[in-house]
Amino acid sequence: MARTSSTDAEHAGIRTVASLIAAAARTAPKTRGVDAIQSLVVDGEDMETLARAMEAAAPGRPDLIANGLRRDARNVRDSVCAVLIGVTGAAKKPENPFDCGACGLKTCSNLMNARAKGGADTDFFGPICVFASMDLGIALGSAARVAAEHNIDNRMMYTMGVGATKLKWLDTDIIIGIPLSATGKSIYFDRG
Repeated sequence: MARTSSTDAEHAGIRTVASLIAAAARTAPKTRGVDAIQSLVVDGEDMETLARAMEAAAPGRPDLIANGLRRDARNVRDSVCAVLIGVTGAAKKPENPFDCGACGLKTCSNLMNARAKGGADTDFFGPICVFASMDLGIALGSAARVAAEHNIDNRMMYTMGVGATKLKWLDTDIIIGIPLSATGKSIYFDRG
């Protein structure tokens, strides 16, 4: 008879759920039928690489952000694995534009021209089409639902996206990270 420790079984379960989360992000509904979502499961030594990139992004930032980057890096180290979900923010179907103005620009053509000029040295690239932002939100909601349905502790983290963007792990404009854990008490809340 084979025996598996609870820790090994929990870690295997978390890794399985990470794959299910990536699948949920892929199949989440997309506005205008255009998919600009990407995901990446991060595990093993890459968790430390990500944590270090987050910490390296902390100096020179306001205390709220710098402290959050360092705190969340500790959470990444304490997690079994993580899923990164990102989106490219180009206008959807520019050949048949909505020109809704929700991105802050008058037309989709203006959005594409502003994007072509490049952004400042910021955490994420913009401006972003509002429909791409909605797609990211829907994908993240689907991802969190899958984690919750399988009783895996998780938390969406902007700060993980900052580190992943610096590492260029996804070819997207915005990345949000979801670390995964299973312990007696969620490590992602009541954090100092």
